[in-house]
This record gives sequence, C-alpha cells and structure tokens, in this order.
Amino acid sequence: MKRKEFIKNTAMVSTSFFIMKDLFAKPKGPIFGHHNMRYTMDTKWGQLNPLKNPVNDCHEMVQDKKGRILLLTNETKNNVLIYNKSGKLINSWGHEFPGGHGLTLANEGNQESLFITDTDRHQVFKTTLDGKILMTIDCPMETGLYHKKEEFVPTEVAVADNGDFYIADGYGLQYVLHYNASGKLLDYFGGKGSEMKHLDNAHGVTIDKRGGKPTLLVTDRTRNCFKRFDMAGNLMEVIALPGACVCRPVIKNDYLYAAVLRSPDLNKDGSGFVTILDKDNKVISNIGGTAPLYTNGVLQPMSQAAQILLNPHDVCIDDDENLYVAQWASGKVYPYKFTRV
Repeated sequence: MKRKEFIKNTAMVSTSFFIMKDLFAKPKGPIFGHHNMRYTMDTKWGQLNPLKNPVNDCHEMVQDKKGRILLLTNETKNNVLIYNKSGKLINSWGHEFPGGHGLTLANEGNQESLFITDTDRHQVFKTTLDGKILMTIDCPMETGLYHKKEEFVPTEVAVADNGDFYIADGYGLQYVLHYNASGKLLDYFGGKGSEMKHLDNAHGVTIDKRGGKPTLLVTDRTRNCFKRFDMAGNLMEVIALPGACVCRPVIKNDYLYAAVLRSPDLNKDGSGFVTILDKDNKVISNIGGTAPLYTNGVLQPMSQAAQILLNPHDVCIDDDENLYVAQWASGKVYPYKFTRV
C-alpha cells in the first residue's frame, strides 16, 4: 500500500472512531428526570449582562415560528427578551408592563401575536412580536362580578383556532373569561367556591387538543391539580397532582408539562421542580423532583428531590424537545436550559 493511501485510510478510520465515540459519549453533568424524559441542565444558557438587560421575575416563555425563545419579565427596562436557541440575545423590548406575568403565543395564519397579562395594571394586552399593542382588555365590569378594577388580576390567556381567547383571572376573582377575537366578552365560568367546578388560584389556562376535540385545561394551584372543562365551561375531569403547586399547563405533542412553584407539604419557597405527564395525563417524569409513584392507580404525593430550581414559574419546550425554565423570586436569575438525553 502506498504511503498516501495508507494515510488516507488511517484518517478515515480515525474519523469514524471519533464519530462513534461522540455518538455514544455520556452526557456532561448530572441527569435529571425519569423514564424516557431525562435532561441535563445548563444554568448559564440565558445569562446576560444585568446592567444592560436585567430581569426581575422571569415569568413565562414561548417559542415562535422562527425558533426564537421569548421571555417575559416584570423588569420594565426590557419586559421581553428574545433569544436564539443557543442563548444569544437577539432583541429586547417593552417598558410598560410592571406586572408582566402571562405570555401566550397566538397563531393567526402566517402571523403570530402575543397576549401579555399584567397583574399590576389589571389588564391584558395583545401585541405584535415586536411590541406594538393591538388590543387592550380591561377589567370586565359588565359582568357585574367586579366592583373595582383592582379585583381583576389576570395571569394567563389561551387562544382558540378561531381567535377566541380565554383569560384566567388567577390572582383575582378566579373566573375564566371567554372573549371573541375582537375582544367582546361572551361568557365566563369558575370563580371562587367550594364545589369542584370552582377554582382557587386559577394560575394558568391552555387549550388541549390531544384528544381530538378541544378542551380547556385550567390550573387550580391551591388544590394541586389541573381541571379540564369543555369549551363552554363545564367541568369534565380533575387531574390530581398531589404535592405540586403547579403553574400553567404547557402542551407539546402528546405531553403536558408544568413548572411546580413549590411543594405545599414543605410550606416554603425553593421546593419546586418541573413535572411531565403523558397523553393519558399520568406523571412520567419530574425534573428535580421525586420519581412518580402510582399505588392502585393513584398518584402518591410528589416533592422536590434535588435543589436545582428555586421557584420555577414556567417551562417552554422547543422544537427539539429541550426545555427552558423561568423562575420567580429566584435572585433575578436568567432562564435555565434542560437538554433532553
């Protein structure tokens, strides 16, 4: 064999070796989660210069059609930070949302828009992706339920395919309010009370189409559960999540994800984790939490197992099924990324 051919063949073998080695390489760092939903953690992913792009509470995150990750914070120097998936800042905007809390992406044909809830201003805003306000929803005094605007403290919005949207008044009177695409109030349900149909800390709302027919999933955080309603507001199901004060439900493909702000049994901040449910709404993985255990079909209380998250408030799932976690009252940390393994 000629020397040149020998070197070429040796190089090919070496390259193949390193490719195979890379494919079978073990993930760097600890792995969190259970079953087939396990992740490595990167706490530096979204870190920026706090003097230039500060955050206060990192409340919620979404991914747009361009693959960008949008973060909402209640820091009015830059309410919305826009990252690429590598954690590089692309853009920022927003100075008018001191209570920026809920961030929902709406698809309208080829256009996308955002719904932002502001718990300080007691309003909901529809905006373009670059911050132009398109619609403002004020306290729905016409219902007769509210006597002053301060009673309306909206925390989340869910948007239907026809443009109708549902506002969860999660820090207010606990109603879910149904509006048409133009912003006209159509109906409402929930509210405080002791019956199962009532809500207490209705922190999040989303539309669930995994079963084919759309339904509404609403957080009942005080009762540690999600409640499923039909689109007219009739209670259909309670998804019990003992030990988990869940934030908003987030659906990606067949899975339901939620940040767990804290474990109620521990009765303290800093005891949260992220929970993942399958298409049958059974918990299959807890990131930073105890392994899910069912006894005779009943989920046993869950709690934090690893102190990797302080007060997780939301989880965003990108198109590669990696997770981004925003945290509340966490020392003004930027979002963490969890890469699926």
